[in-house]
Amino acid sequence: MSSLRNAIPRRAHKERAQPEARKKFGLLEKHKDYVVRARAYHIKEATIAKLKEKAAFRNPDEFYFKMINSRTVGGIHRPKPEDNKYTEEELLLLKNKDMGYILQSVQSEKKKIEKLRSTLHELDNKPQNKHVYFAEDREEAKEIQSRIGQSSNMPGFDNIPSRIKKKTASSYRELEERKQRLQKLEKLYADMALQKELKKPGRKRKLKLNEDEETDNQTSQHVYKWRAQRKR
Repeated sequence: MSSLRNAIPRRAHKERAQPEARKKFGLLEKHKDYVVRARAYHIKEATIAKLKEKAAFRNPDEFYFKMINSRTVGGIHRPKPEDNKYTEEELLLLKNKDMGYILQSVQSEKKKIEKLRSTLHELDNKPQNKHVYFAEDREEAKEIQSRIGQSSNMPGFDNIPSRIKKKTASSYRELEERKQRLQKLEKLYADMALQKELKKPGRKRKLKLNEDEETDNQTSQHVYKWRAQRKR
């Protein structure tokens, strides 16, 4: 009976539209629209009532340190900047931790590069080995040529499937990216080590380089020399 009931055509009930005289007010509000609007209104009303209650019961002698450690910028409370939050010893300890993390990253990248190098093979390049054959007469030379032709027709480097070539190419790209990342990490570690040494006590001076050395060492670090101290 249910299938027969569904086979009978029914009238499609449409929602009532906005009357012609009220077109200037936009679309006619449905009940679901009213529910959303009423819920939002009541939430705002409850929030305002809570704020009024807090203001009514506020303690005039209330104090907390944020009142003097912050300032209002454009109606928004922002904390004052904290200068010299850490001592020199604490900053040096933090830099040592950062250097340890950078060194660990350098060692990890080196291991990954070695692993990639050990697994990759240059499949796209043909071997450069050359073999010289010696023949006694023309018949033997023809026989050797035919053998060489048969061996060249065997599946070699040119017959590698394209998916393997793509995978090999992506692996080589990954290897180059890891090499560049390793160079950046090593340079960063060297800069941090230099800054750490410069923080240590002792008289030091920056060496002046010649014009030729400056052109050669544009990307290299500066050279410092410490004054010799007598060790007890």
